[in-house]
Amino acid sequence: MKIRHPGWLPLAPFNTFLWHRPLILRLAAREVAARYRGSLMGALWAVAVPLMMLTVYSFVFGVVFRARWSGASDAKDFPVVLFAGLVCFWMFSESATRAPSLIRENAVYVKKIVFPVYVLPWVPMLSALFNAVIGLGILVAGRWVLVGPPPVTTLFAPLILLPLALMTMGIAWVFASIGMYVRDLGHIVGVLVSAMMFLSPIFYPPEAVPEAFRHFLQFSPLTVPVEQLRAVVVWGNAPDWTALGLYSLAAWAVAWAGLSWFLKTQKGFADVV
Repeated sequence: MKIRHPGWLPLAPFNTFLWHRPLILRLAAREVAARYRGSLMGALWAVAVPLMMLTVYSFVFGVVFRARWSGASDAKDFPVVLFAGLVCFWMFSESATRAPSLIRENAVYVKKIVFPVYVLPWVPMLSALFNAVIGLGILVAGRWVLVGPPPVTTLFAPLILLPLALMTMGIAWVFASIGMYVRDLGHIVGVLVSAMMFLSPIFYPPEAVPEAFRHFLQFSPLTVPVEQLRAVVVWGNAPDWTALGLYSLAAWAVAWAGLSWFLKTQKGFADVV
């Protein structure tokens, strides 16, 4: 295998995937298969787990706390609105929490001179995308049952998940790199990701946050995707193209910076394995 350095060009984050697509897809397929190998239900757990989590969250926030959503016409809309946010969160959290220990778990590749180590964060990302697609299918089906047929704007959903994937990749490259040198990072990231679930508009609308603190929501990498996915799938509105465009530019910048950091620090990986 010939390693190609992605360089510092604007397309570098995309090149890491395009150049090694067969390898990444093979590793991702192996990871997904290994996750369900030996279990009685197999890949059905990819559907069962989100449904169980949705049931728990809907009961706690919809029944116990009686949470309601501004703009929702009925209380039965709440599970659909909530699940749209969880699809984005689960996609982000799966990749981000794996990143700090990712290179150490695959130390054998670090010692192989001909292996492009920078592709490893793509593996949990594709696994997360696989689960996000299943989650999106559950979201559309749930919306159909509880609210009505999904709107045509649902077709815009991939345009919202892809920038989120790019943003997550940038963060994952940084976490994977630092995690090689600082083992404690995994514990820190676990706390940060859990906190982000409650500091993003997943369980509540942005309007519920006092106006003095509302602008802080924009610092969360989940706020725009969560709001836009709800807009296109739940409410039947077109995406806010300005917000989505700015988020996409920010996602590319984070991905480029994260990859640049990873490439700059990976020279010392073999010394700390």
